[in-house]
Amino acid sequence: MEIAVKAADEKHANDIKVLNISGVSIVADYFVIMDAGSQRQVDAIVQSVLDKAGENDIDVSHVEGNRNSEWVLIDLHDVIIHVFTAEKREFYNLEKLWSDAPEVDISNLVTE
Repeated sequence: MEIAVKAADEKHANDIKVLNISGVSIVADYFVIMDAGSQRQVDAIVQSVLDKAGENDIDVSHVEGNRNSEWVLIDLHDVIIHVFTAEKREFYNLEKLWSDAPEVDISNLVTE
């Protein structure tokens, strides 16, 4: 989870949130949710996360969405990363949908 957060932050992802969903779902332990100002930035964030996962021998189960997608999901088994355009993030509002999951403090992992 930390590697994904740092990789996204390096590419200036907006409003990164991490939800601990382990107590409310069997899908994964964490959701990492963020948005970007453009589809090009979504692509850059996704590529950064995938590159850092590879560098750290983290298995990528699969990726849903592709270039020019407004929502890309990266499945790292225990961690699922959601990279949205701002409009799609607002529309799907995963934070509200998963409001039973506590938010993880990542202030030490991201730049202000």
